[in-house]
Amino acid sequence: MTRIRPFRPGDEPALAEICLKTADAGADGTGVLDDDELWAEIFVLPYVVRHPELAFVVETDDERVVGYIVGAPETAAFEEWFRTEWWPRHSARWPQPETQPEAEASRQDGILRYAYGRRGGAEPYGDAYPAHLHIDLLPEAQGRGLGRLLIATFADALRAQGVTGLHLVASADNAGAIAFYPRVGFAPLPSHDGVQAFGMSLV
Repeated sequence: MTRIRPFRPGDEPALAEICLKTADAGADGTGVLDDDELWAEIFVLPYVVRHPELAFVVETDDERVVGYIVGAPETAAFEEWFRTEWWPRHSARWPQPETQPEAEASRQDGILRYAYGRRGGAEPYGDAYPAHLHIDLLPEAQGRGLGRLLIATFADALRAQGVTGLHLVASADNAGAIAFYPRVGFAPLPSHDGVQAFGMSLV
């Protein structure tokens, strides 16, 4: 029987694989970047290092991990930690891209610019919705209510820490995600081109 359980050490390879297989606006991101490992180093692995208590996984009856939710209770503090501690330990593999017109930048260059630009206080939703999350499910785990259950589990863990609001940002190309989040209690927020942000009050 499929269940939700807390993250535990040793789950990291499975989480990295799920991140990759859902990285391209919900579709398989294998080969989209020059280095497939970059996705996880930015979007999932730092979270289980910094906030393992807020990481939960979907596990099948044969003990395969097929989905996860990770996040941070205080976005500004997490982003500053990412900038000063996490990224300097890992970024040697991916030098900062040279400045060039956006139209000429590769997909990997764009993601690296995002990683190098992360810093505390840059996120406009952080005051009203201080926490943020990343959630991914393999296709076999989708459409079964597991995403809703992961978000409820994560929100309860945040409430237990006294966190008052939660946000997330989805690619504007990810139609499934944009349709899903309002159904589980998120409200659309003003957003940059190419993305759609959502917020949820936890009080």
